[in-house]
Amino acid sequence: MGRVHLASHRASGERVALKVLRTQFVGDEEGRQRLAREVSSLQRVRSRWVAGVVGADPWGEVPWLATRYVPGPTLHDKIINEGPLSREDVEQLASDLAEGIADCHAVGVLHRDIKPANIIVEGRTPILIDFGLARVADDPKITVTGLLIGTPGYLPPEIAVGDPATPASDVHSWAAVVAYAATGRPPFGEGNSMKLMDRARRGEHDLEGVPQPLRGLLGQALSPDPADRPTLDEVREWLRTPRRPFVHKPVEQLSLSDRAEREKATTPAAPFPSVGPFGPRPDGGLEKLRRAAIWLGLLAFAVGVIAAFPSVGFLTVLGAAWLIRAATLAAGDLRRWRWYRGRKWHDAPRLLIGAPWRLVRSLPKTFVVGLWGFGFVVAAVLIGFALQLSLEAALGLAGLAFVVALWTGSGRDRLRDPVTKVVHRVSARWVPWILGFAVVLTLALFPIQTLAGEGSQFSGGDEPWWVELLGW
Repeated sequence: MGRVHLASHRASGERVALKVLRTQFVGDEEGRQRLAREVSSLQRVRSRWVAGVVGADPWGEVPWLATRYVPGPTLHDKIINEGPLSREDVEQLASDLAEGIADCHAVGVLHRDIKPANIIVEGRTPILIDFGLARVADDPKITVTGLLIGTPGYLPPEIAVGDPATPASDVHSWAAVVAYAATGRPPFGEGNSMKLMDRARRGEHDLEGVPQPLRGLLGQALSPDPADRPTLDEVREWLRTPRRPFVHKPVEQLSLSDRAEREKATTPAAPFPSVGPFGPRPDGGLEKLRRAAIWLGLLAFAVGVIAAFPSVGFLTVLGAAWLIRAATLAAGDLRRWRWYRGRKWHDAPRLLIGAPWRLVRSLPKTFVVGLWGFGFVVAAVLIGFALQLSLEAALGLAGLAFVVALWTGSGRDRLRDPVTKVVHRVSARWVPWILGFAVVLTLALFPIQTLAGEGSQFSGGDEPWWVELLGW
């Protein structure tokens, strides 16, 4: 359904897996909306066993999705090249994979396509990849093309016959993957898709070679009836001490709470509201106008403050760029920490303690870009003198040249990405936009009023020598 490239994140420099979706799957408005909802749901998942979303644009000319890049082979390739895993590694894989699936289920996300090719082995740690397409694939406009959504041999039988996926569906796929890792062969054998699905429907799996007592757990998890499979919590609890036989109790022998958990595991997940910046498309044309108003206000402030207060204005704009660069470094560090170990209470104190160092780190690049920008300023001032512009107009042209130099100079993404993200989020809804635009407009009117009433104000009150030299 797409093509994946190895890429690097413009702001942090970290490597990402960039998936560009094919137009036949998300080429219409409805397909894009479904992709947007799915990407939004993935923002909920925070797990060390999941390659989470780094960025996405379901509404771009070419829809794309970027996830954390995981170096290592897929489980499929690892087994092909190195053979089945040892008993210890199989148990570790089973436990880690179950924890990753549980993290997804905890926020209402079902993977629905767990297979060896969708698991990358980083050292000994399995990382789940390829989220986000299952819900798009449910679109009847796609399924009527004859494609089988899922992988025979790892696809639960209830999904193969058109029933909705449940948490028990991922348990079935989990068991098939673990069996493959332990034996080096798919549990339902090989052959055409219809034969594999028929074997899964009949429960005709081959677990020869899987060590006991793990074999008993996998056999129960591969049951064709979702109600007969253990819940994911039962699987995780057993894997913490995998040395005793697995005993699967019938429903009638369960307590009321356990019976409710078993029923929950076989109930289709209810849809939940989209979150994050990738939800349903806002009111397109009006949103673009709101963004344009914010951008014009910010530009008017930056150019105006330089024209009205040249001595302070250049330092203000350059200082703002410096702080934004440092904040971008902090955001990149925070994101990297949370990819590997999740949210911690000491994230904020750690960022605060490291703030001075990030300011130092961003200073050399800011200084270089500032020198680059002042070269543009000199050129703009000379152009203004040649065109016999007024002092205020020439300084405004110089301010515009300085802002353009900062926005397009070296390391520009550390400045552009966070500012663009804030503008887009503020402009997405009317109430935040009204508040944001009021602030930007107030900032922009202050230097404009100064220019209109008193002209350019130099620090100390005296005009610099170059103003007198150029005859302004």
